[in-house]
Amino acid sequence: MAHATDYPEFRWLLGAHGCATICTRILFFWAPFALAKAYPEEPLYLGLLGLVQAIPALSLALLGGHLADFLDRRNLLRYSYGLQWLCALGMSASVYTDGWIRLSVIFVSMFFLGVARGFADPTMPSLEAQIVPRMAALSAATWTTIVWHACAVFAPLLAGALIQHVGNIAPFGLAMVCSSLSIALVSWISPKPRPQRGPTEPFGQAITAGWRFVINRRILWTSMALDLFAVLFGGAIAMLPLYADQILHTGPIGLGVLNASPMLGALICAIVCIRFPPRAHAGKILLSSVFGFGLCMIVFALSKNLALSIVALFFSGVLDGISVVIRKSILRLYSPEEMRGRIAAVNSIFIGASNELGELESGLAAHWLGLVRSVVLGGVATLCIVLGVSIFGKEVREFDMRSEIQRKPKDD
Repeated sequence: MAHATDYPEFRWLLGAHGCATICTRILFFWAPFALAKAYPEEPLYLGLLGLVQAIPALSLALLGGHLADFLDRRNLLRYSYGLQWLCALGMSASVYTDGWIRLSVIFVSMFFLGVARGFADPTMPSLEAQIVPRMAALSAATWTTIVWHACAVFAPLLAGALIQHVGNIAPFGLAMVCSSLSIALVSWISPKPRPQRGPTEPFGQAITAGWRFVINRRILWTSMALDLFAVLFGGAIAMLPLYADQILHTGPIGLGVLNASPMLGALICAIVCIRFPPRAHAGKILLSSVFGFGLCMIVFALSKNLALSIVALFFSGVLDGISVVIRKSILRLYSPEEMRGRIAAVNSIFIGASNELGELESGLAAHWLGLVRSVVLGGVATLCIVLGVSIFGKEVREFDMRSEIQRKPKDD
């Protein structure tokens, strides 16, 4: 089996990916924490955080994918990480403000963080595909998942501890250092040739080519839609600050543990996938993992015990980690080189819609239905979605990774 970590430049890219993840996860921790403290009775503000990020991330993703296919991917990634550094600097000002000024600083910073993600999300996997050969696709997908989740575990735990023991400004210093390191690590990767361009297309057709390709590959859009609707309705991460404060009665460190629990589960899962990759019956494993994710969200919603809540979130992360590895592998295996950026952009739109718009949905549902009821109903909706895909999504249900890994790229 080919290992992606055998390639030095992939290790540089992993390091950059990890440092950038620590930066963004610290900002994702601070923003809802600060809003929950300032507005404990209004979950809608937490939902609006998702909308503020979704607007630029989703609207710029297609442009980001287009640029990733026609510009130097290394430079594009460096500029995106540089914007993340500026967002960390800007959000640090929220520590010294309150009221509507703090609200504005946080929302503006999160908006531009969404801009950075709109370009970074399609560029990073496209650059990775130029470094790692096809036979190491599953290894690369697993390692990027491991690094992302390891950093996502580390960041909220450290942010919570820094806030409680050092002060509110400390996490931002760490975020800016990590962002600077990500820029340096990408700079160590040698310049890559731009993908060969086919016949010249009008700009409008070129920028939407990724959508057309995905729509014509049923397994791509079905797997993306499964993640979209499962996380859109089943996710509860946006409401964690309110759960920690009002139901579980824990402070910043407890909130950090809650935030880290699903990431730790996903990290352990990804490490296991290195040794036991889910190649055989991958489609059935994907559907089962998302179904289990919905069950974990229901348990979490009904729990009033901190330990049980942590366990439920941990296993939700384990199951989500399985689905992430399989979905990343599907994306890698079905994307031709000249369109990787645009297809990755479509995938980032689905992911952004599920995460950021899922936060908005969570805020609205909690505002109208109540905190616990909204998460329970979201988990039930996830179970129904998986059953629907199991019945009507034959391509996903019967997907087996073993045959696809052996298939030649020209078959795309």
